[in-house]
Amino acid sequence: MEITEKKRILIIEDDLHIAEGIELNLSLQGHEVKIADNGIEGLRAWKEWSPQLIVLDLMLPGIDGMQILKSIRLEDERLPVLILSAKVDSSDRVDGFIDGADDYMTKPFSLEEFLLRVKRLLTRDQWQRERRDTTAVSSTDHGWYRFGVNSVDFNTGRAECKAGEIQLTEQEIKVLKLFVVNKGKPLSRSTLLEIGWGYSKGTSTRTVDNYIVRFRRYFEDNPKKPVYFISRRSLGYVFDHE
Repeated sequence: MEITEKKRILIIEDDLHIAEGIELNLSLQGHEVKIADNGIEGLRAWKEWSPQLIVLDLMLPGIDGMQILKSIRLEDERLPVLILSAKVDSSDRVDGFIDGADDYMTKPFSLEEFLLRVKRLLTRDQWQRERRDTTAVSSTDHGWYRFGVNSVDFNTGRAECKAGEIQLTEQEIKVLKLFVVNKGKPLSRSTLLEIGWGYSKGTSTRTVDNYIVRFRRYFEDNPKKPVYFISRRSLGYVFDHE
């Protein structure tokens, strides 16, 4: 299948020489391209511009590429992301794929190979969208996550819990999902702010603590003695359940 329609491609890369070279070649192929030269601008462009593919460097000022990838995957599991990085260790590749990258290329790279990989990702994404359009998916249990007496539908934001039936906000869903995918792992305030809100390191705010108070009020039998959303001194917060 040939890609005939123009696609929006976001390049998050702080080396402008590389970014502008990629931009030129993708533009010559008919695509609309935007460059963000730091992590904060990259997250903002992703949310506001809704690209159809992201080319992502890992070592970025502000927020690093891996945190950007994790943030994207909390909200969009299908958006194609191609990591383009100077990190060449196999462990870096593995971490990238674990966190949701669709492809990984190391610098320096072959432009011809890069363009072929971009085409492959766009072709796959177009095929998947067309397939979803023609396939009816129905499941009353799809999207529900359960812990204790609590149930959360991540598709609709509806939660059935100690507090009754409530409607979670988009940000509450995002932060709760971040805890779920890191079940049993301590998450520091700075990590939660970077991934959940896109704040840069060193930001001082009570935002995270306020959300923990909400979650405890929603889901804990006794918010003053939490069993799911637990504080860990000097580490942050842990979400866990059997």
